[in-house]
Amino acid sequence: MTLKFLYILPATKTFAGIERVVDDICSELAVRYGDELEVDVMFTSLYKDAVIQQRYNRIDAPISGRWDLLRKIRRVVSQKRYDLVIVPQVEPTVLTWLAALGTGNRLVVYLHGNHKYEMRHTKAKIMFFLMKHLVLGRLAGVFGVSPTQLQSFHAMFPSDKPHRWVPNPVRSFAAAPEAPLARTGVTFVKVGRFAYQKGHDILLRAFARLRTARPEARLVLVGHGPDEAAVRQLIGELGLDDVVSIAHLPADPAPALRNADVYVSASRWEGWSLSICEALRFGLPVVASNCEFGPSDILTDARLGRLVPPLDEAALAEAMQYYCDNLDAERQHAAFRRDYIEKFNVENVVPMHAEALRDLAARR
Repeated sequence: MTLKFLYILPATKTFAGIERVVDDICSELAVRYGDELEVDVMFTSLYKDAVIQQRYNRIDAPISGRWDLLRKIRRVVSQKRYDLVIVPQVEPTVLTWLAALGTGNRLVVYLHGNHKYEMRHTKAKIMFFLMKHLVLGRLAGVFGVSPTQLQSFHAMFPSDKPHRWVPNPVRSFAAAPEAPLARTGVTFVKVGRFAYQKGHDILLRAFARLRTARPEARLVLVGHGPDEAAVRQLIGELGLDDVVSIAHLPADPAPALRNADVYVSASRWEGWSLSICEALRFGLPVVASNCEFGPSDILTDARLGRLVPPLDEAALAEAMQYYCDNLDAERQHAAFRRDYIEKFNVENVVPMHAEALRDLAARR
């Protein structure tokens, strides 16, 4: 008997984190397990110029608002009886549960972010209240991208529902077309959207501290986002215009990672951190704030990198200085880092997803 699954993508403007992860996972599920698993993905936004594999059944249902979202979810889940409907994040799961009432479809909440920060505003607090007191007990289970994320969610929202760690796949990159550019000093790199969560302000102030001791250091910020103007302003205020550059590489950070020496992250919170994993793919050591969640789940060996307390500019600068002074020794662990991240290749993590889907589908 073929098991039927529906993934619902949130209405977003860019095809990035959650969207790309779901595309990778569902494409591999469809290719590898197509004889036993039928995988549909509902797109509530349409994306221009996005590289989408789409080896699954794609359902285009762009929405114009929340009520339209409820109507279209209701229409999709009423047309086919799914064994599981998998919905990223808490708020969309609550809305999907309301829209699917009476259809017989069983839902899974698929955690990607940090639930502690997502429930700060009034609307979110209402949705989290409904999740805890009404919806959670009626779900099939909980998926999460980080073990510590799942532990925290279970502590905040106790239930007897199965909690399954389903790792994000880490993409591979094409081989370098040419040798890395010659450079002097140590180049640090950060990949991530320009937003408060990612802590670019913390990173820049820490880098300004580092520059007083190691003036040859350089920093490349790869990304885009709503706070870019503020980031550029802070670069100027700190007098870092000549040593900090911004690169817009929306689809492929490989050029910047390939020509860097150390990856650095000062995030205030994460759900996982694909950017840390992608840096390890290039053999780079990582300096990361030990925020919730993700970095401590990834950097489990000193050869991979160093964790520093969140929001601590002095500790971040000190760890960055360590790599400036010990880069040759740390480069000896590059192969270890590349080998370590192989366990998160899509072909290795998708069997974990398939097993989690089969397990919850069987629990009726």
